[in-house]
Amino acid sequence: MSDFVRLDGVTRRFDGQGGVEDLSLAVPRGAFTVLLGPSGCGKSTTLRLIAGLEAPERGRVLIGGRDVTAAPPAERGLAMVFQSYALFPHLTVAENIVFGLRVRGLSRAERAARLADALALTGLAGLERRKPAQLSGGQRQRVALARAVVAGHPLCLMDEPLSNLDAKLRHGVRQEIRALQQRLGMTVVYVTHDQTEAMAMADCVVLMRDGRIEQAGAPADLYARPATAFAAGFIGSPPMVLLPGELLAGAPENSLLGIRAEDIRLLPPGDGLLQGRVVANEFLGAETFVYLDVGGPTPISARVPGRFEQAPGTPLAISWAPDAAHWFDRDAGRRLAVPTPAMPASREDPSS
Repeated sequence: MSDFVRLDGVTRRFDGQGGVEDLSLAVPRGAFTVLLGPSGCGKSTTLRLIAGLEAPERGRVLIGGRDVTAAPPAERGLAMVFQSYALFPHLTVAENIVFGLRVRGLSRAERAARLADALALTGLAGLERRKPAQLSGGQRQRVALARAVVAGHPLCLMDEPLSNLDAKLRHGVRQEIRALQQRLGMTVVYVTHDQTEAMAMADCVVLMRDGRIEQAGAPADLYARPATAFAAGFIGSPPMVLLPGELLAGAPENSLLGIRAEDIRLLPPGDGLLQGRVVANEFLGAETFVYLDVGGPTPISARVPGRFEQAPGTPLAISWAPDAAHWFDRDAGRRLAVPTPAMPASREDPSS
């Protein structure tokens, strides 16, 4: 799969703070690439550099093999979907969708044909005469998607497009966006701070921090093998448990131990690798999160299938499989290759 969007050593700073620094990024043709990270990490700046809404101080931006670093947005062959939808309140759904086509001078017949296709693809057929105020949040977002579809551009940029929707709508609309992208074969660059969105939608997740790329790869790879303690603590819901290495006998100095909640086994007190006490239980139907104090700076979370109740203060031990442990340098944050100390023999697992 060839690269369709490429940033080569791009820098754009704002009064010495924020933006991106010496950023290089390759987006494959036809891929759904998500720029993920906390506020201020540079993900929206990256999107604006691709769009031509910001100019780099150094470096190049290429789209489809063409250097567009100095090209205005209208000449870059891309569509954008914004957080605010950017719909004209006085125009109907149909008029909003084809507005850009009218500006470009497409014929009435061509506009009608593209409109019909976009309405069908986005499930808006029958709503074309309504005004934005007569639509739900999810429907307004679909209008914005339909407007991007009719443009016919091979590249679509999306900036936090679901942040104004409630949780239930977000789940449904993100499935629609992904299905639409796959059906059309569009290249999508999508910005979000929501790692659940990123994990559910992306072919490639680009995790950013302080204007640089922390780690990039398939969602499953970032989850299973985070390259840094920051990636471990950001990816996953709940994020990976990070504990001071000195809590475990035999651990290297100045290390952090990371364990996923689903990899933690709860055992009778006295067994396992670490001893702790229950802080709280959080029953979610199919699973329960058990929070325990094991002597670290914050309680750890263990994911247990089904219902599991233990009163706060109940002593329990925890353990994990040797290959479930992740080790990081506490200062640099980088991943370390350190084996987990052998587990002592254990009795019956109380969570089973």
